Parts: sequence; structure tokens; C-alpha cells
Amino acid sequence: MAQSLLIVESPTKAKTLNRYLGKDFIVKASVGHVKDLPRAKLGIDVENHFKAEYQVLRAKRKVLKELSEAAAKVQAVYLGPDPDREGEAIAWHIAEELKIDGKPLYRVLFYELTPKAIREALQNPGRLNQNLYDAQQARRILDRLVGYLISPILWEKVKRGLSAGRVQSVALRLICERERDIQQFVPEEYWSVTAQLSPRRDDGPKDKADLFEAKLWRIGSKKCDLRSEEQTAAVLQALEGKLFRVLTVERKQRRKNPPPPFITSTLQQDAARKLRFSAKKTMRVAQRLYEGVEIGDEGAVGLITYMRTDSTRLADDAVKAARDYIAQRFGPPYLPPKAAVYKTKSGAQDAHEAIRPTDVTRSPESLEPFLPRDELALYSLIWKRFVACQMSPAAIAQTTVTIEAVAEGGPSGAAGSVEDVKKKGGAVHLFRATGSVVEFPGFMVLYTESEDEASAEKSDAAEARLPALTEGQVLDLHKLVPKQHFTQPPPRYSEASLIKELEERGIGRPSTYATIVSTIVEREYVQESKRQLLPTELGLLINDLLAAHFPEIVDVEFTAKMEKSLDEVENGTCPYLKVLEEFYGRFSETLSEAHKKMLNLKVAGLPTGVSCPRCGGDLHIRFSRTGPFLACGNAPECSFTSDYRRDDKGRIQLVEPEPSGQVCDKCGSPMVLKKGRFGEFLACSAYPRCKNTRPVSLGVPCPREGCDGEIVERHAKTGRKFYGCTRYPDCDVVLWSRPTARTCPQCGSPAMVDKAGKKGEKYFVCARPGCGYKTPQEP
Repeated sequence: MAQSLLIVESPTKAKTLNRYLGKDFIVKASVGHVKDLPRAKLGIDVENHFKAEYQVLRAKRKVLKELSEAAAKVQAVYLGPDPDREGEAIAWHIAEELKIDGKPLYRVLFYELTPKAIREALQNPGRLNQNLYDAQQARRILDRLVGYLISPILWEKVKRGLSAGRVQSVALRLICERERDIQQFVPEEYWSVTAQLSPRRDDGPKDKADLFEAKLWRIGSKKCDLRSEEQTAAVLQALEGKLFRVLTVERKQRRKNPPPPFITSTLQQDAARKLRFSAKKTMRVAQRLYEGVEIGDEGAVGLITYMRTDSTRLADDAVKAARDYIAQRFGPPYLPPKAAVYKTKSGAQDAHEAIRPTDVTRSPESLEPFLPRDELALYSLIWKRFVACQMSPAAIAQTTVTIEAVAEGGPSGAAGSVEDVKKKGGAVHLFRATGSVVEFPGFMVLYTESEDEASAEKSDAAEARLPALTEGQVLDLHKLVPKQHFTQPPPRYSEASLIKELEERGIGRPSTYATIVSTIVEREYVQESKRQLLPTELGLLINDLLAAHFPEIVDVEFTAKMEKSLDEVENGTCPYLKVLEEFYGRFSETLSEAHKKMLNLKVAGLPTGVSCPRCGGDLHIRFSRTGPFLACGNAPECSFTSDYRRDDKGRIQLVEPEPSGQVCDKCGSPMVLKKGRFGEFLACSAYPRCKNTRPVSLGVPCPREGCDGEIVERHAKTGRKFYGCTRYPDCDVVLWSRPTARTCPQCGSPAMVDKAGKKGEKYFVCARPGCGYKTPQEP
């Protein structure tokens, strides 16, 4: 009989632990949370010290019964959910519901699933952490109050189904503010002048490899600042016939240190840049690597340490193993004299380590036969960054050459030094060229930072070589290249850059970054296009309403302060009730004001300042189930409505309905294309006098013999798409796969449908019932 019961939250984690623990432990999984707040009501008694009304999840009643039965058969119970706030909440809720009849109850923390770490955790168990649980409770209650009390106001004033989140609303504000910065940005013209030069050689033909470029840097004592084509033309004229000569050559060696090992935020950012993973996907894949992956005869093996961390601390034995590996694989030059130690930011949970492989000798190459593509890609990233962080810095030789343009025949060094030129002023033109060469790659043989992460040149690894040059050396000018430029607006956030911004501002924590962006995208407040985050019309509107009526909720500094307060609760320096009471005191007042003062867009709409083309009234933005549209403010006297779009400055432009080339069968007016809840449809242009609509034809004849109808796309009440005949109800043909106008060679049906086999192979299948003809599609 087993002596102890170990409960974790994941079946995969349980399987990995089972492999190491043997018969002394029964290992069971709760499969995530077992209790939660009710969905149908607030579930927080604000008058009774914010008591939370947790309920056992219906799907977990059977799980808890099985856990209680297992607990009755053992002498002690160990709770081993993840070592963070969410994991602590799972442990507390299991403990509250478990029937253990006074048996010892322990809390164990697994930071990595290796034999040594598991053994140490079980030999040194602790107790449930009240402070950590209180911090999770406080966050959960704060999020619940914001979500469940603001959302009904948005339902009442805008449309049903909208919601607001405490941290997500701040992220939405950052995205909306960046979009408005872009819209308000006014590009400014500027020009550059580049000289294509090479050393003058009297002893033989010119070598094309010696050609290099230098940019105009200073004109006299001032930096080059050309703002028009005319100014640039004047500079080019002044440079005609000038002699180009090297004024100074400055050489220095720069050390580039390796980056620290990954924490949650930097892993999400690097995976987004290099692997195109969303933050949510990164954490999902990392969770699998942490909990255990089947490695041949070894069975389930935990490959990385716990992935929700903000600490760059590394265990001494892990550092030693990395240094031994570097010395063996790369050699002494790549191993620094001392191990690198990285400073963890203030407020980080230093009990956790950085994210690293559990065994550095498990190289990505050795795991290739066992890991799926995504797991292998992420493991490779983690493994390389960990090994690289203990390698020698790269040595980069940087050369900066200053070149003077002087009158032909002028004395050598006519301009003097660069400082002399700055003092003298005048019209001396100075050009500058910079080149760098990686003399020793160090850690860069294994890992290089992403381009938008690097702080020096775009890529230190690129060898922008300059020819050997000496002071006073005369150069041949091949060409002067003027180029027009325009200043660029700030870039839109990507998921990676938004996470970096949130982290730098102290918003969110390792366990929340992944859900922030996915939540506002799922709510359709933000859309992702070409890896950039753009606010939707609905997102801009919700942000404006929240900023006007709940300024603290979307205030960056206030939210960062709340995160610090939650950290203080976790550290035991601040009671969680104090945090809740201070927040709710102000929040309840703004709720009351918002109920009274928030503009009701269902009744009035949002004024735009754009005139109605039919009556001259003001057009208002209104919302339907299909999204925003414009409606005349003089309704119901004027029934004008229109779709709209915004130009690059955010100005509203009416969208004319697209002609369909078809005529209304009820009134003879042209039919136009409209967009509805389920996509495009045809509507009469004489609306509201004629309200005729019909589906868009697919150009596919009905397959029923003798029917002259066409197949069109339709939707059931549930929203499910199907294809039916325009002669319905006289013809009741229904197809569940998309049809195509292709003649069946067996029965002559004018329509066939696209089908896919179990292995992804594609077929055309006859759409006429009873035929059954099938032919493979060509790739």
C-alpha cells in the first residue's frame, strides 16, 4: 500500500512524476482548477469583507470524489500544483474540499521535474502559503469587480456582449493611444547625401572591394540638416570639384555581452520574433516541455524549469554544468574566467529560477527524433539562450572614419581636427563612414538577439568592412547620391513589443502576459494584421468611454501601483482586504457616475461631425450585431444609413454600396452588395421603400434534375453555414460542403462539392443524391 498521495494539476505532470516516484506515492491530477466564482452573478459579497462565493465546478465533482477516496487509503497528502499564485489557489481549493480526516497535509513546489529536484521537494515540504493565496484572491476579486460591474453598463449604453478587464483595458489604451499618435503624425521631409568613395591608388588598377560609402555628417560647425531638394542641390553644387581626404581614423574594440537567460516576458518576445509564436502558444508549448515529454526508452522527462518567472537567477549546479559543456564543446576561448551572474529586477520572485533546460547535455539535436516541431523550436531557443548566457562576450572591432571635402590643391589637413572644424565654422563638409567586424564571435556562435532587440547597429554580426585607410589619404569620388526621406510615425505595437512595454511599465505579471493580448483580440477590440496590433472601431470607442468614465481603470500608473500592492500582499507586507477596500471605495463612486453620465449610444449614437448626404443632419456611429455603421441623427424622419471606413488620419469616409449588376425582382431597382452578420448579401438600393434581400449567387447551378435554380450560401439559426437552392421551398436541396460549377462525368450533374479525406486528401464529389461519383483534386 502506498504511503502518500501527491496531487498535481496536470495529467502530463502526474505521468512524469509517477515515473520517478514508484510505489511509495499515488500521483493524481486535478486537471486544473476545481472551484471558481459563479458565472451567472458577481459572486463577491462586498458588504461582508469581499467574501468570495466559490463553487465546485460541475465537471470536477467526480475528480474531487476520486481524490478523497485516494486520500482515505494513504497516511499523508502532498499538494503539488504549479509554484505560483494560480497553483497556490488550486492547492487551497483542493485542501478545502478534500476529506483527509486529520492526516498530514503538505505543500510541495516543483521548479523542475528532474529526479534530484523532485526528491528535494518531497524531502522538504512546506505548508499552504496564506500570503500567496491572498494575493491570488485579491487579483481574482479585483478582476471580477471590474469585469462584472462595468460590463452591464456597456451592455446598456452600447450593445450586449461587451466586457471590460482590469489589465486588458490598460493594454487596449496603449494600443489606441499609439494608433492616434500615428494618425496625428505629420511627416517631415529631410535629405541625405552619400558619397561613394575608394582609396586613390597610383600603383595599379582600382579594386571594387575597396568601394565604400560615407554620409554627409557636418557642414562647418553644424550637423547636416537638409530639409529640401533646393538645399541639397546647393550642397551638391558646393561639393563639385572638391578633393576628398581622410581627416581622422578612430578604431576601438567593443565587447558585446551575452543576454541574460530567459524570463517569461523575454521568452514570449523572442518566440514571437523568431518563431512567430503568439504569447499564448509560447506558454502552451513551454508548459508541455516543463511537465514532461516522452523521450524514447526514458519515458516522460521534464525538459525545462518552470516557465512563469521574472527572475534571472540560475542554480549553481546548472551554471557549473553549462560551463563544463561550453569548455568541452566550444573550447577554452569561449569560456569566461568567471561564471556570469545576472541581476534580477527589483520586485521579482527570486525563489524561481530563470527558464533553462533541466539538463544542458540534452542538446536540441539529440531531442530531434522525439519532439514535435513546435516543442523542438522552443526548446532550441531556451537551450541556446541558457548556454550562450555563460559564454564569453563577442569582440567587435569598430572603425569610424571622418572624411573632409576640400578645394583641390589645398594643404593636407586643411580642415584641422574635427573639433577644429566645429570651432571654425565655415563651409567645410565632413563625411563619416562606420564599419564593424566581428573579430571573436563568443556567444554569437550559438545565439544572436532579435533585430529589434539589439541596441547598437541593426546587426552586429554583419561585417560592414572598410578598406585600410590612413589619416591624410586622398580618396577618389565615384558618385554623390542625394536621397529624399520622410520622418516615420511611431510603429504600431506587435504582441512582443506590447509585452515589453507592459513589463517596463510594471503592468501584468508572468502568469498574465499571455492572456492580455489574446483577450482583447477575442473581444474584437483589437485585430492583428501583419503581426501588428490595430484597434478596431469598437476598441477605440470602448477605450474612449472607459477613459472618460473610469480613468483609474485605464490609467497606466494606477494599474502598475495595483500590481505592486498585490506583490506586497504576496510578501506579507500588506493585508489583501486593505487593497480591496481602497480600490472599491473609489471604484463604486465612478460606477454610480457612469450609470448617470455615460452617453447611451443605443439611443443617440456617437456624433461624428459628418453631414448626412440626404438631409444635411449629423451622422452618428451606431452599433449592430454586425459592427459599427453610420445613421442619420434625424432618424426616424431620415432613414439614411451607410457603412464607413477611416483614412490614415482617422477621418470618417462613407463607403458607397458596391453595385452587383443585378435587379430587384420586387421593384426593379438595382441590387447592391451589403455586409451582414453572416457575410455578404444582396439588398435593394431602394431601401427602406423596398426591403428585398437575397443571398449572393455562387454561380453554381442546382444539381437537382429539372431545377433551374442556383445554389447560394445560407445560414441556419445556430449560425452554421450551408448551401441551398434559390427555388426554396419548391426545391429543398441542401449541401453542407462548398459546391463548385463542375460537371459530373457519371450523371451529368452541373455541380460537385469539395470534400477532404481523413489524411487531408481532397476530392470532388457529385452533388446529386444517389450518384456517389468521386475524383481526386489535382494539387
